[in-house]
Formats: sequence, structure tokens, C-alpha cells
Amino acid sequence: MNWITTLPQRLQDLIPQVDQQIQPQLAIIDQRIDDNQAKVLQAFQDQQLAETHLNGTTGYGNNDLGREVLDAMYAQIFKAEAALVRPQFVSGTHTLAVGLFGCLLPGQKLLYLTGKPYDTMQQVIGIAGDGRGSLKEYGVKFRYQPLTDAGTVDFDHLTATLQEFAPDVVAIQRSRGYDPRPSFTVQQIAQLIAFVRQILPNVIVFVDNCYGEFAETQEPTEVGADLMGGSLIKNAGAGLALTGGYLVGRQDLIERAAIHLTAPGIGSDGGATGSNLRAMIEGLFLAPQVTGNAIKGAIFAAALLTQLGFQVTPQWDEPRTDLIQTILLGSPEKMVQFARAIQKYSPVDSFVTPEPSMMDGYVDPIIMAAGTFVQGSTIELSADGPLRPPYALYLQGGLSYAHVRIALAHACAEIL
Repeated sequence: MNWITTLPQRLQDLIPQVDQQIQPQLAIIDQRIDDNQAKVLQAFQDQQLAETHLNGTTGYGNNDLGREVLDAMYAQIFKAEAALVRPQFVSGTHTLAVGLFGCLLPGQKLLYLTGKPYDTMQQVIGIAGDGRGSLKEYGVKFRYQPLTDAGTVDFDHLTATLQEFAPDVVAIQRSRGYDPRPSFTVQQIAQLIAFVRQILPNVIVFVDNCYGEFAETQEPTEVGADLMGGSLIKNAGAGLALTGGYLVGRQDLIERAAIHLTAPGIGSDGGATGSNLRAMIEGLFLAPQVTGNAIKGAIFAAALLTQLGFQVTPQWDEPRTDLIQTILLGSPEKMVQFARAIQKYSPVDSFVTPEPSMMDGYVDPIIMAAGTFVQGSTIELSADGPLRPPYALYLQGGLSYAHVRIALAHACAEIL
């Protein structure tokens, strides 16, 4: 039986139309998958990954050849001098925090170029929460450059800020996070970096690459970023990595970050990979395909939801630079209803009813649907958002395109 026949007639009629409508965009993503897969395969070949590299180490993690090969493959794929890929990173936020603490000394200055940082990063910086252990407590001065009403960089005002504030590190958040503004493409990031370097040639450029890996065929480290980080339970882990994060960039900045992750005198030489190494390596190999599946699912979601009268961003035919599909629902009640529908059509905990609640690192109650195999994995299909205006739900992930189609269609049937 065709699964579509179990849906209301309106959706039975609409889904084939949507499939036909988005086919040109899906073809673009398929080509991108091929290009990224070729790049990843080349790194596996060049670094001579062997079966013995799949076995992790214990204790101190000394002489972990598999860890060294994994670092080298990340550095090659992201065209960086060095990489730090570790299961000891507990989240994307932790990874980014280690990177920033490695870049900044007490009394130095950090400027976010892309508006107010993502909720959890606000506590790392010290502009939210009690400030304990934050960059602010360590004496780092912080500003962020507000974006225009259209969500773009205001270059005229940025010039004045760069000259007056004179930051030591500038940060770029590639993805929209919990903000309806557009995500920044690699081309836009390249233009922004070039603009900043005209004014401050020696400034360190740090990029939060969460949700962005393999969404395009170039990465920010290829266009001037000095240090970049992300989570392995997002794109780069492909749903196989059980934990961890990565930093890639300049050799000196990677080693400074490694010292903050471990300790002076240990740096990148320590840290056992245990039973995580095989999944981290295999996840990297599958990352282009899985990321492409998720983006194709987001395109399908945008087209279908638009046809059903919902506001979405980006539109189905807009360029994609990350996984996130924003659905503007207009009320907390509709957010909760939609999230519960996504949870119902998840492979794990489908019987669970999500409730809004406070979560560590966030300042507003969060509704989260995440029936995932890995806790909090946003490369798997999930929907979440803070219960605050404009009451936007952020749909992301999907290990297979088929699952996104089935789950979303049934979720739409639930809320119509």
C-alpha cells in the first residue's frame, strides 16, 4: 500500500505536486552530495585510513593513531592547517567555548559580527546567566553588531564599530540559530571576512559552523576563517557519532584550544577515544549523504508548508547553507501542537508527549520534539524552539529523505 493513501485527500493531491515542483532543487543537492562525497573519500584515501585506525584507545590516549588520522582527514576536508576532533567535547556549545577561550586572553575584545549570539553562547560570553566561568568573568570585553531589519550585515555601522572597538577576535554565526534571520552563505561569509580584514588585517576570525558542514561545497575555513567549530551530533557525525565536536583552523589556535580542553603540557596529545572512534570516522564518511538528505527534507517541508498556508524561511527555492527550516506559527499553542506531531512520527519515543520546559543554557522555555537515536542529535529529524515571539519552530535534520517526507506529511495531517 502506498503510504500517501493513509493521508487526508488534500495531502494526497498536494504531495505529488510538491514533489514535481521541488525536483530541480533536489537535483542541485544531489550534485552537491556527489561533490562533497568525492572530497571526503579523497581524504580517506590520502590519509590512508586502515582498519586498525578504527579501534580507539583507553586511559591517557597516548599514541592514538586513529585519532591522528581523523584529525588529519578533518584538516584536509576543511582545508585547514590542523584539526581537533574529540569525544571529550560534550556539545557544540562546549566546542565553541573551548575555541573562544583558546583565542582570547584576559582583557582582550570579542565582537560578534552577525547579531546577538545563539542562546547557549550568551552564557559562555557572560551576557546571560550568572556569569560564572564566562569570558566576561575572565575579563574579555564583548559587543555584537546588530543586523539590519532584513537580517543582513550593516557594513556602514560595522566599519565604525571595528575602528572604535578594535576587537582581537571577531565571530560569525553561520546558522540562524533561534532567530528568523537568514543563515549566512559561505560566499557572504567570505565577503564579510574580506571586509573586516581591510580594516583589521590581523584580527582572528572565528566561525560557528554548527548545522553548516557539507551544506555547500565550500566551508568558511576555505575563505579566510582562522578557527571554526561544530558538533558531531549535527552534520559531521551523520547520526552515527554518539558525542563529540571538532575544531579546525590555524595550527597555533588549534593547539591553544587543545590546551583548554585538556591541560598545559598535554594539549592535543592526550584524550582517549575509547569506543567512539569507529562511529566518528564512519559518520564523517557518510556525512555528505546524510546532510544532503536532511536538506532535501527541508526543501520538501518548505514547499509543502507554504502550500498549506504557513510562513516559512527559507523558501523552498532559496539557496541553502544549513539544515534549518523555520516555520512561523504565530502562537505558543501552535508550536507545541506541531512539535508533538513531529514527535509522534519519530522512530524513538514516538509515544512521548513533549512539554515546554526550561533547558540548561536557554533563557526561555523550549519545546522540543526529538525522537532521536542519539540524545539531542539535530542531524536526526527534530523540531524545537523557544516559546517567545515570533513563535517560530525550527525543523531540522533527517537521516533519510523518506523519513522526513513521511513524518512531515503525517504531522501536517495532524495539525490541519
